[in-house]
Amino acid sequence: MTTLQGLIRRGIINTNMQFERLGYISNNIGNLNTNAYKAVRFEQILDENGYLDGVVRYDYKQGAFMRTERPLDVCLTGPGFIPVTSPNGDVQYTRDGSFKLDKDGYIVTNDGYLVGDGIKVPVNHEGLRIKQDGTVMIIQKGHTEYQTLGKIPVVQFQNPEGLKSAEYNKVIATEESGEPRLIKEHSYIAQGGLERSNANYIGNVNEVLRLNSSMIAGTRLIHVIDDMYQKSINLTQ
Repeated sequence: MTTLQGLIRRGIINTNMQFERLGYISNNIGNLNTNAYKAVRFEQILDENGYLDGVVRYDYKQGAFMRTERPLDVCLTGPGFIPVTSPNGDVQYTRDGSFKLDKDGYIVTNDGYLVGDGIKVPVNHEGLRIKQDGTVMIIQKGHTEYQTLGKIPVVQFQNPEGLKSAEYNKVIATEESGEPRLIKEHSYIAQGGLERSNANYIGNVNEVLRLNSSMIAGTRLIHVIDDMYQKSINLTQ
């Protein structure tokens, strides 16, 4: 038999769980313009005792292609991630292909992570081409044929939902995700564009409105039960 105190406790725990879900939805809305951002779902579960629990799920479906015409922008058009290495040697993974050249001519992410094993672009080049398999090629001044510089690698994981989120739109491999597997033959890279966020703006806003109504109802119920509890205490005095 559930006491009034138990009802209050359950109401508070369930409302806090709703607030946690609201935080994930708000994060989706805040990242609508983040390149290749993957939406997060907080799936709620109601147990046999009436308590809410939640599981975080990542939606890795493809985001829309946005053309930029920048030669170093690449969009992954298939499943997978591009491995990037920090200045400290830590390997992480990203789908954000808004790359640039650092002071030494290497292709890097916007926050300075080295793309792949290190692809250095000479200063005296006239054209840069990135093929669908990730091969980076240039034409040097005074030449007519492309020269291969390297290849942007693409890796896949057995369980992408097991990846851990990191800063600046990157993920880290875990035991749950498994080890990265290099994809040798693919056509997943499109030059001159970026992948947009796959978060659904309208769907997330609707979720916020529904959650807001649910939390208001929940807090009102807690106040009603608390009032009943206080009155029951007064009856015994």
